[in-house]
This record gives sequence, structure tokens and C-alpha cells, in this order.
Amino acid sequence: MQFHIDAMTCGHCAKNVTAAVHAVDPRARVAIDLPAKRVTVVSDATDAAIAAALRDAGYPPRSGVSSQ
Repeated sequence: MQFHIDAMTCGHCAKNVTAAVHAVDPRARVAIDLPAKRVTVVSDATDAAIAAALRDAGYPPRSGVSSQ
């Protein structure tokens, strides 16, 4: 699944986003594309659970999550 996060602007943000995903699924694989503000997650968790964790961490994803 992919998320576009406008609020992710730096390496610190990327670490926080990764931590938010790992709080839901510690085994999740997270790839950050900072210039594109895109996060790709491979996880057994649902898109909704990951999106909620990102919102709670202060990094709300744009609507229209892509499942890949």
C-alpha cells in the first residue's frame, strides 16, 4: 500500500512515520520516498489501520490510498 503524506518534509518526519507504521505492525516493511512524500508499506495490517496510525502521529495521508 502507498500513502502520500504532505506533512512529511524531513528525515525526522520519515522516522516518525516509520515508527507509527511499526506501532501497528512491527514486522511491516516501510520504504520512504521523501522528495515525493510517498510511503510504501508492506504489512498484514489494513490500509485503514496504517492510515489511522499515521493520522494519530500527525502525518495524515491524502485520501486515495493505493494498495500495491
